[in-house]
Amino acid sequence: MLQQMRSGNGFIAALDQSGGSTPKALSLYGLDSSAYSNEAEMFDRMHEMRSRLIKSPSFNGNRVIGAILFEMTMERTIDGIGTAEYLWSKKHVVPFLKVDNGLADEANDVQLMKPIPELGARIAAANKHGVFGTKMRSVINLANQAGIDEVVKQQFEVGKEIIAGGLVPIIEPEVSIKSPEKKEAEARLKKALLEYANALSGDQNIMLKLSIPTVPNLYKELVDHPRVVRVVALSGGYSRDEANKHLAENTGVIASFSRALVEGLTAQQHDAEFDKALDASIQSIYDASIK
Repeated sequence: MLQQMRSGNGFIAALDQSGGSTPKALSLYGLDSSAYSNEAEMFDRMHEMRSRLIKSPSFNGNRVIGAILFEMTMERTIDGIGTAEYLWSKKHVVPFLKVDNGLADEANDVQLMKPIPELGARIAAANKHGVFGTKMRSVINLANQAGIDEVVKQQFEVGKEIIAGGLVPIIEPEVSIKSPEKKEAEARLKKALLEYANALSGDQNIMLKLSIPTVPNLYKELVDHPRVVRVVALSGGYSRDEANKHLAENTGVIASFSRALVEGLTAQQHDAEFDKALDASIQSIYDASIK
């Protein structure tokens, strides 16, 4: 798994929408609130969507080298096999687990992660299911140095707990693509990330999930850093075409798209139509990731 993450050609599928973002994700998939009558049924519909994606002939380790799962998805099965186990054993796709509990209220122009008292239990569950790494998200709205420093400090503190648990953390300090100070925030974020990455010991590895930078190849030093397994990019609200265009300008950075990946896929499509649309989406993101 480590070898595939370090040098595999392809991208990471982000399949980790949780409670708050699930209704919107289902709506884009063509399932409005009439498709479920309670939260349990809503998550059933979401798991059916994710299972359909994962089982598609287009979805395999030749182009999709990893996939990020929501905890409930990891604990469910596909064809009687745990989802994470299915990904690796049947598709050769490296599984990751989203471990954060969402965002705290904004302060210092950033949103830190809410506390994660369940972290130890989630690390144990991830190890039980053969998961390779984790993902956790913070948000930076403006180029506030104090806020950016808080975000990076928190991410690395939690990241070191995850490393100690035997997993590789994806550290995700997202800079909002709507920020009027995006370019400056990214420059300050890069400096902080390099300082913390340089302080890691030789047996501590991380991954980074970052907004596609305003300045192409801004994160090249992090791409080449010996402690950084991979730098991946979120789509951040861009359309797939926009995200692919910007991503292709950043050598060595690969995609980790969510909405952009499933754009144009619906529950109403018959399987051949669905698979054809997914194949085209995967190919376009793969092409942008290997440039």
